[in-house]
Amino acid sequence: MNAHPQFRQTLKTVFAAAALASILGFAGAAQAAGKKIALVQINQEALFFTQMDDGAQKAAKAAGVDLAIFNSNNDPNAQNNAIETYIQQKVDAILVVAIDVNGIKPAITEAKKAGIPVVAIDAIVGGDNDVQVGVDNKKVGVDIGTYTADYIKKSLGGKADVGVVGALNSFIQNVRLDGFKSGLASAPGAKVVSVVDGQNVQDQAQTAAENLISGNPEMKVVYATGEPALIGLVAAVSAQGATDKVKIFGWDLSAAAIKGIDQGFVAAVVQQDPEGEGKAAVGAALKLIAKQPVEKNISVPVTIVTKANVGKYRSVFK
Repeated sequence: MNAHPQFRQTLKTVFAAAALASILGFAGAAQAAGKKIALVQINQEALFFTQMDDGAQKAAKAAGVDLAIFNSNNDPNAQNNAIETYIQQKVDAILVVAIDVNGIKPAITEAKKAGIPVVAIDAIVGGDNDVQVGVDNKKVGVDIGTYTADYIKKSLGGKADVGVVGALNSFIQNVRLDGFKSGLASAPGAKVVSVVDGQNVQDQAQTAAENLISGNPEMKVVYATGEPALIGLVAAVSAQGATDKVKIFGWDLSAAAIKGIDQGFVAAVVQQDPEGEGKAAVGAALKLIAKQPVEKNISVPVTIVTKANVGKYRSVFK
């Protein structure tokens, strides 16, 4: 594989070994100083990913390690090339948020052969990565699907046409869709009538959502599988004057989603902790570098945000 040229590296300050031990909470923290970690990211458009980057950067700074962040711009091949480049650069650990969980496996195996530990974040890879950090997207998909089904049973007489704004190029969002369908099945009168592809890009998601709404005038519920899809869907429902007849359920808060919750047409949003995932991934990498024990699966909890509990998130999304 050829090295991809687009790299962004942020150099971090080296802290004293004693401070590192206190901050990181493990005896081998001093070994982290001067090490280099690479984060191979999906994109830099979604707030979810930039918050994850922020968490990783904070943890790296606290540990005195250099952190390089690569923006794959939604291109699986770019991710593979980036990992190959980082292997050649002999970084001490690689973090990756996989676009294609199967396509990324050979590159991760090459890193393992080179003695470089790999931490997968969010998307479950199930390859030669040493650690998996994130949420159980299938389970949470079922949870939000069940929540949606309960709404349909309580508020819509148990029957509803349901639309979906997805990202069919995203393995993880397809998993969320599968889980949602399973949960939705608890309302037998609810049926998914159309799935449109927002391609994980906000503008494209809005266009797809507008077509979805105009093409299904009887549709009362729409599910968005990720942040760009949800923002695009909120904009589409508002633009088409459908806020009084369509209820939205989805993933990842934003200022637009919170406004929709306040206005009543966004019913529930799965909120992850991307900053926590970034911090946890760097922490796991540091333990792997130090040859210390680390859990194979590190779970970061989620919250279903509704009008009842949205208040505590307002300051984050001003």
